[in-house]
Amino acid sequence: MKLKQAALASLLACPALAGAQSSVTLYGVADMNVEYVNHVGAIPTAANQFNPGPAASAYRMNSGGLSGSRWGLRGTEDVGGGLKGVFALESGFNLDTGTLQQSGRLFGRQAYVGLQSATLGQVTLGRQYTSMFEALANFSPTAYATQYEPIVLQSGANFREDNTIKYTGQFGPVTALAHFSFGTGLALPQTAGVAIPVGGNGEVPGAFRRDSAYGAAATYIAGPLGLALGYDQWNPTIGIGIGSGTFKKATVAASYTFGPAKVMGGYRWGQNKNAAGAVIGRDDFYWLGANYQVTPALGLTLEYNYDTVRNLYGSTQVANPWQVALVTDYNLSKRTDVYLSAAFAKNAGLTLDSVATAYATSFSLGNSYALASGQRSMLGVAVGVRHKF
Repeated sequence: MKLKQAALASLLACPALAGAQSSVTLYGVADMNVEYVNHVGAIPTAANQFNPGPAASAYRMNSGGLSGSRWGLRGTEDVGGGLKGVFALESGFNLDTGTLQQSGRLFGRQAYVGLQSATLGQVTLGRQYTSMFEALANFSPTAYATQYEPIVLQSGANFREDNTIKYTGQFGPVTALAHFSFGTGLALPQTAGVAIPVGGNGEVPGAFRRDSAYGAAATYIAGPLGLALGYDQWNPTIGIGIGSGTFKKATVAASYTFGPAKVMGGYRWGQNKNAAGAVIGRDDFYWLGANYQVTPALGLTLEYNYDTVRNLYGSTQVANPWQVALVTDYNLSKRTDVYLSAAFAKNAGLTLDSVATAYATSFSLGNSYALASGQRSMLGVAVGVRHKF
């Protein structure tokens, strides 16, 4: 509370913001855990000749288990004519080291400004989540838990994009979303001998398509029933300036709530092509899970993920990865909770991180979930505490 008062006091000291003071909210999450994980190797990059090395167990402290640690400012201002000005600035950080996440961006989680109409919807510009990622938020059993949720495999490493214009409209039980990015700002390094660098900043003169992206989604939530569908396309640079590929994803999902339980699941189709139009990735991803509120304080979550790999850089004989995860969360108060998370993955590392995802989750978290040489499974267990403000 003292921090919030100090922030508001500093805003009052600036005449340009004094009129909007009541609409500005400071918020955040501090999430820390201690984790054990086995069969860990190094992320296979050119630096280690794409060799993850021998298996080892890791005991480590992590920032972000159920939620990524963050702080942010969000605000609105009535500008008349039924319109509001809106903005959000959200910074992700590593609580264990005090460093910034999202490749060192100051506001790497979200940074946008726009206009909102009560009847027509909202248009925002800046760094934002993709439409498909946002639509699936209510259909993820673990609510996009940072530690073991295979978000990158499900929605793509480009689930946050720079230089994005986005529309959001609320029409009764239906939410409609659409976005376009002039340049996602995402670059994935070469992570295996058969892979090549993917992505870039975009907005290249004379190459409008390169590293652009777009998508659309819709959700329907009424009573106990929820439905979602979405499409996402990213056109990343392939190799060193060779041209742009086409990475496509489409999804459907559903949920149903009865009493203290909620079940949900979905399917995501994916196809990646290189600049010449050849398929370099094709898979079908499925998830199924449930939440159960045992008591007002105690909640349980179970989630199962399975990926059918049909083509990965020309190989059609890739073992299909799967993962099962369990979360036990106990609320000590409205703001503070403690939790136990556990996951077991087969044919990939935890979060299903592998060559198929360019180990994007491991790079992002700063902790390797790459399988060591000769290993086919990985187990992780974490105990943590989370505080929301």
